[in-house]
Amino acid sequence: MHKSSKSARAAVWIALIVLTALTYVPIIVMLSMSVRNNGQIFSDFWGLPSPWVWENYNVAFKGIGRNLANSVFVGGTATVGVVFLSALSGYVFARLRFPGKEFFYYLILSLLMIPGVLTLIPLYVQMSNYHLLDTWWALFLPWVAGGQVFGIILCRTFLEALPNELFECSRIDGASEFTNFLRIAVPLSYPILITLAVLNLVGNYNDFIWPLLAINGEANQMVTVQLQKVGMTTSGLQYGPRMAAYVLSCLPLLVIFSFGMKYYISGITSGAVKG
Repeated sequence: MHKSSKSARAAVWIALIVLTALTYVPIIVMLSMSVRNNGQIFSDFWGLPSPWVWENYNVAFKGIGRNLANSVFVGGTATVGVVFLSALSGYVFARLRFPGKEFFYYLILSLLMIPGVLTLIPLYVQMSNYHLLDTWWALFLPWVAGGQVFGIILCRTFLEALPNELFECSRIDGASEFTNFLRIAVPLSYPILITLAVLNLVGNYNDFIWPLLAINGEANQMVTVQLQKVGMTTSGLQYGPRMAAYVLSCLPLLVIFSFGMKYYISGITSGAVKG
């Protein structure tokens, strides 16, 4: 029995290692193709670069450098708005009493049942009527408004689990509700707020459909859309620059997860336990 248990564990570990290795195959292929030209790729797809074509990264950066900055700036700004408003609204629903609180909360909750694709046409018409198309406001406002739905639910669930005595003692000392929010609720909610920030920033950064519809000019366009134009020449698609652009576009997300992973895991764990 003991030997069979060890064999089963070994089989599981082998399976996990194989599956993990397979998930890295596309990434390795992307990195390899990013420093090769079409001739090398078509003649020996699985071979090593010879020579290494680093010029692909120069071409890729010229093609998406500005758009990469656009995505980081607009997505990051919208994320700040989502986190602040979600935390503030979550505090209101968790700690304050007012008529219709549960009704409005479940009204917000019901928005999760509406697929985002159903709102594309109404949202496009609305932005057109406001004359905001082809501006960053057409991205910023929908991202902030849409990101709050999940954020309010997450923040309310977390803040409701905090001891009420903390806030009562502060009120006795004369603190206002906004002071309680800034000095008690926000510091204690750092893990869940960083989790919300990471989820929103990744979602905004990876959004493709809405920027494609809302932004026409290349100067204001997001990197996800601009990627489709990198490497396009009169002789056809150059895969090397395209793959190099994919690599560059991944770097901001790698930085985000590198610095926020500790708090992200902590926030996910806290939300699971407290929910």
